[in-house]
Amino acid sequence: MGYLNKKDAVILLADGTIFYGKAIGEGGTATGEICFNTGMSGYQEVFTDPSYTGQIMVTTNAHIGNYGVAKEDAESGSVKIAGLICKNFSEEFSRTAAQSNLFEYLNENKLVILSDVDTRALVRYIRDHGAQNAIISTEVEDLNALKATLLNVPSMKGLELASQVSCKEPYFYGDEKSMYRVSALDLGIKTNILRNLAARGVYIKVFPFDASYEDLVSFNPDGFFISNGPGDPEPLTRSIQTARKIIEANKPLFGICLGHQVMALAMGISTYKMHNGHRGINHPVKNLITGKGEITSQNHGFAINKEEAQSHSEIEITHVHLNDDTVAGMRIKNKPCFSVQYHPEAGPGPNDATYLFDQFIDLIKTTKN
Repeated sequence: MGYLNKKDAVILLADGTIFYGKAIGEGGTATGEICFNTGMSGYQEVFTDPSYTGQIMVTTNAHIGNYGVAKEDAESGSVKIAGLICKNFSEEFSRTAAQSNLFEYLNENKLVILSDVDTRALVRYIRDHGAQNAIISTEVEDLNALKATLLNVPSMKGLELASQVSCKEPYFYGDEKSMYRVSALDLGIKTNILRNLAARGVYIKVFPFDASYEDLVSFNPDGFFISNGPGDPEPLTRSIQTARKIIEANKPLFGICLGHQVMALAMGISTYKMHNGHRGINHPVKNLITGKGEITSQNHGFAINKEEAQSHSEIEITHVHLNDDTVAGMRIKNKPCFSVQYHPEAGPGPNDATYLFDQFIDLIKTTKN
């Protein structure tokens, strides 16, 4: 194929730490918050997840690209990561279902790709020192210029990104003859969420991130959904207001990831930026209602304040992350409203938590009847 003509490349972190690697293809320069994903598979789903907008992705699996890409594995219409850092980038792929190799797929999106990086050392550094802004570049001769560029990259804290990935106009998903109707607020929704809802007899109207409660109600829905997405939840004042009105109206409401954080803010619970976040497909969660453990897919750099949730008279914490005891799920007492911090739709990941979609449908059935 001949595209693996590699160029010297550099990774410069905001704290001044430098790592080196090789750029594949055209090279170039990219900036964003550097983070890592511990998944051993599912790279295409990760790269197309809107929640990763503005982030340079470090993959911990040693081989990336070895099974190519397939159209049905995309979680959105394009690659969303700001850049890719990996150990070994595979030119060949051996999956019969794949339609093309990963390089061609990423190159269409003009993505800067770095390989031959000591990703074990880089991930350990991020884990110890936290997710931070970084710049990756083939302009290795002028580090001072790269440092100057990096200084102008905005911090993820306080950064509103949902508007960059949300739909511009409402659209429909599923069978219009379905039994149930749901209005979904798109903060960066993954396609597999829509698939899971549609598979359970739901016809969805997806609205832009800044849609009002009145906009969502105009579809005459049986329930509401607030999606995952990128960035800090606090600047999403319109979405928070919409969530608050849904909750006050006592309507069925399900939130995932950023949607979970928006619902917490609507209830007066604050959020905070985590040290390095949770990103992977093997994160252990305990369901406090059933006592059962779940292995889950996660992708978030913000979380809700546990102490405030515990002391809130209207909130019950339903799930906790077993690695660090952060809040992984909650419900609003005496209301058909609940949310989780992780991704029950997986894509990639295990299916331990798909029951949450059934739980949402059960709430809709109860209130509809």
